[in-house]
Amino acid sequence: MAHNPAVPLNDEVTYIEENPHQPLGATIRSGHLAIEAELHQPVGPTSKAGRLAMELAIEKKRLTDELKELQAENDDLKSTTPTGTIDWYVKWVATVLSVSGIFLMSAGFVVQGQIAYILSAVGWVFVGMQWSDRAIMIGSSISATAVMMNFVNSFQ
Repeated sequence: MAHNPAVPLNDEVTYIEENPHQPLGATIRSGHLAIEAELHQPVGPTSKAGRLAMELAIEKKRLTDELKELQAENDDLKSTTPTGTIDWYVKWVATVLSVSGIFLMSAGFVVQGQIAYILSAVGWVFVGMQWSDRAIMIGSSISATAVMMNFVNSFQ
């Protein structure tokens, strides 16, 4: 007797494509995630609810993978600088002083702004030494030198 391919053999299920324009085992791409999904429909009576459940399972896996990736990116963005230490306080005082110094100089209080900015640069050089960060030390010392030269010239 010839075997009918639409009839399952040994509890196997024969599938046909749900979308004739999409090949079997097609890759669905969403952003940079790729999910292998076989969107097939068993031959015979399969309910619409069953197909929707399969689609929802695929979407749930995609969203779970995307959430894991976003959580990993968030972990990468967490601050690595210490908090509550002396260098943390000096960093924030120096930041407030530098911003205040720039605003004071812009408002016409040049000498007071220069003093605030020079003090902030000294604080940032200290922070750079604590963190062994040469870029912070060099940037702060060069800008402080330029402001100090202008400060000294204002008294001559």
